[in-house]
Amino acid sequence: MELRQFRYCVAIAEEASFTRAAARLRIAQPALSRQIKAMEQDIGFALFIRGLRGITLTEPGRVFIASARGVLAEADAAIQKARRAGRGELGLLRIGFTASASFNPFVTGSIRDFRTAHPDVEVELIEEATSFLLDRFARGRLDVAFLRPAPGEVDHLLSQRAVSEPLVVAMPIAHAQARYKSVSLRSLASDAFILYPRRNGRALFDSIVSACQQAGFSPRVLQVAPQLTSVVNLVATGIGVSIVPKSMAQVATDGVVYRPLTNAPKAAITLVRRADPEPRSTIVFAELVRARASGASSR
Repeated sequence: MELRQFRYCVAIAEEASFTRAAARLRIAQPALSRQIKAMEQDIGFALFIRGLRGITLTEPGRVFIASARGVLAEADAAIQKARRAGRGELGLLRIGFTASASFNPFVTGSIRDFRTAHPDVEVELIEEATSFLLDRFARGRLDVAFLRPAPGEVDHLLSQRAVSEPLVVAMPIAHAQARYKSVSLRSLASDAFILYPRRNGRALFDSIVSACQQAGFSPRVLQVAPQLTSVVNLVATGIGVSIVPKSMAQVATDGVVYRPLTNAPKAAITLVRRADPEPRSTIVFAELVRARASGASSR
């Protein structure tokens, strides 16, 4: 039995006439009559009583029409859901981001705006190091991510620039340079450095080391910490300084101050997504991020 036959029966029941139902359905009345006769033969009982005053339902017909209306409602709902999913209004969107990216207002604002615009899309947020996010992409367990990729790391994925932010120095409040409004990297040449491990994020680590080398020295790395928040906590102990993205200055820790760097290098955040067929919601999210980035750059 086909879905259109359910629609035929409901139309006849509602119109109480084969003639009016055929006109409503835009099919010939003889063809409609043949369809109903075939259905009645399949069911084994008559669905309609044809009388001089029109069409009435038999008892099997009343039971069938009630169920048919439910089937049609479910079918229409399924079609609408499929269309909404095709427009990116339903489904699941898995968004990854690095620890440092989670502090950037552009990143959090993009996620907030998407959830506001598409409340029926389930959003799963995943915070991990760049290397782990890339592994999730490889295993098909991530749709889109904000990260800081090193050259060549995301060539197999689709990527677009989201936002850039300057690097700043996090230093103990008692540091000799803390009294200045800005600090040159060269003035930190004799300090011990606490850095985010390179294996977790090559781009950020390499950009810091490269900036120091351009300032005339190689940083003496005393300690690495798996999270940037841990880096800041270690700075608070007074054992060294660190270079972090500006948005990390939101991490207010007793004993730590943040100072801009003169001629500060910048750390870019890139939006990355799979190049193979993807949920429509991923494309919609990428378009939202592109629009926000365009708006930010024009200001």
